[in-house]
Amino acid sequence: MQAINVRLIQVTLLAVILGAWQVGVTSGVIDRFFFPAPYDIVNQVVSWVVDPGFYKHVGITLSETVLGYLIGTGLGVAAGVWLGLSPYVARILDPFIKAVNAIPRVVLAPIFVLWLGLGLWSKVALAVTLVFFVTFFNALQGVREVNPVVLSNSRILGARRSDLLRHVYFPAAATWILSSLRTSVGFAVVGAIIGEYLGASAGLGYLIARSEGNFDAVGVFGGIIILAVFVLIIDLFLDVAEKRLITWKPRAGEERPA
Repeated sequence: MQAINVRLIQVTLLAVILGAWQVGVTSGVIDRFFFPAPYDIVNQVVSWVVDPGFYKHVGITLSETVLGYLIGTGLGVAAGVWLGLSPYVARILDPFIKAVNAIPRVVLAPIFVLWLGLGLWSKVALAVTLVFFVTFFNALQGVREVNPVVLSNSRILGARRSDLLRHVYFPAAATWILSSLRTSVGFAVVGAIIGEYLGASAGLGYLIARSEGNFDAVGVFGGIIILAVFVLIIDLFLDVAEKRLITWKPRAGEERPA
């Protein structure tokens, strides 16, 4: 019943916000040029969804996002675990990592365009740079947070380095890594969209940029709505993966068994 009440409150709050927005635009209180009516935005989204050519744009942005997300996550987790297990190397590389992390990612976008062209891989490279450091620092901290008593007991019981990785380090860092996966989804989408803004002939970022160039606020808001739904769907898959991978972690409102 509590979950149902929460959903009802959420739906009611959304309906109130959209209703007030629609009334404000209709009455002229809200400028339609800057904030188009929700009804017009929904019509724009529907017109895109029923158009078969729209899915070409979705497929391109999805490819860029997924590739950037997977490559950035894989490299970030691998580097974070490696440096977490190698404190000496981590101290040597620390100033270089901080210097690279301090570079604004948007500045790198034109460089990737020069190196890789206006195709798919310049967008993927930008998404990788955005995702990498999020997962890297979380994986690094997760490995460092492993209980030393557990490590000592495992070694006494004869655990090898591969056993420690599988049964101690990765389970301990799983919560940190999975929390970074949720955050990095949005960064992967941002990387793909920014890359498409700089130069592309297709993609959701291209549609938004084209609408912006035509001063079409309805198209801009419609693209933002689609991107939001896009990220929520990916987050739903991550939620399912988290429940399957971290079976020992109690859910919200549950208590650990005595």
